[in-house]
Amino acid sequence: MGLTMAERKAVTKTMAKRYRAAGRTEKTAMLDELCSLTGWTRDHARRALRIAASPGARAPERAPRPRIYGEDVAGPLRMIWATLNGPSGKRLAPFMEEIVEVLERCGELELSPQVRAKLLAISAATIDRVLAPERVRLRIKGRSGTKPGTLLKRQIPIRTFADWDDLAPGFCEVDLVAHDGGNPAGEFCQTLDLTCVATGWTEM
Repeated sequence: MGLTMAERKAVTKTMAKRYRAAGRTEKTAMLDELCSLTGWTRDHARRALRIAASPGARAPERAPRPRIYGEDVAGPLRMIWATLNGPSGKRLAPFMEEIVEVLERCGELELSPQVRAKLLAISAATIDRVLAPERVRLRIKGRSGTKPGTLLKRQIPIRTFADWDDLAPGFCEVDLVAHDGGNPAGEFCQTLDLTCVATGWTEM
């Protein structure tokens, strides 16, 4: 069984004091010993000793990983997502291979082998991350003129048959929703929505 992370740190910290003052031959022997004890590579062991010998020093930041899913993948992914009416990544990922085959067969999608392989390998979390800007762009604003919060309930005294309890079914909030597509100018429909706070049940 190898050393634990705490034991590796302790060994490195102890060896770092001697390593700093050692000569070239001694440093080589100490590196060999540390690599044998910890299983580290020589570069990693050398870096660990240098950091341990300088209290307060921070490990150099790693270079960011190269981007795998660029616009060549994001474009077809947006098209697939829109075709399926905007599902979440968890719902889209399991059916990615099937929908790609259907769209290619119908001539709606043309993919290179490289892009196709990336689409079939993409994870649900990555799908949501790539589509996040598109979700923000398509978000409808201004549908309700009422802002969420408890300000109105605090300012307007309301007498009910029982004390208000958000955890019990039957205590509802009512709001007027404007179906104006984000533009309140002109004529449009309104919906009066009643929602049970505890259960989320909604009647329009």
